[in-house]
Amino acid sequence: MKTFLKILLTALAVIVLANILPGISVAGYVAAIIVAVVISLLNMFVRPLLIFFTLPATIVTFGLFIFVINACIILLADKLVDGFAVSGFFAALLFSVLLSVFRSALFSLLKEDTKTIQN
Repeated sequence: MKTFLKILLTALAVIVLANILPGISVAGYVAAIIVAVVISLLNMFVRPLLIFFTLPATIVTFGLFIFVINACIILLADKLVDGFAVSGFFAALLFSVLLSVFRSALFSLLKEDTKTIQN
């Protein structure tokens, strides 16, 4: 249930960012949900491989190359989903940074209070 909620919150963030940022467009709500699922799958399977193969560049740039990897994930999602369009690399870079900020803000709402005392 929590995973489904995270997908829906990511789709909401995709819709909001597509309306705010120039160069990003989403065809509709269903396309936004598909984009959220595709980005989640790419982050789960492709991103670790990209990080592993670009580890020297990531170390030399003190981790800033991760932003480039995130932009590549967004561009790959653009190629895989028909109703999602990104105009270029810098639009994908800005979209990925803002998406991660939106997602962390939205996911913080889902966190449960772990400080409850068990009797």
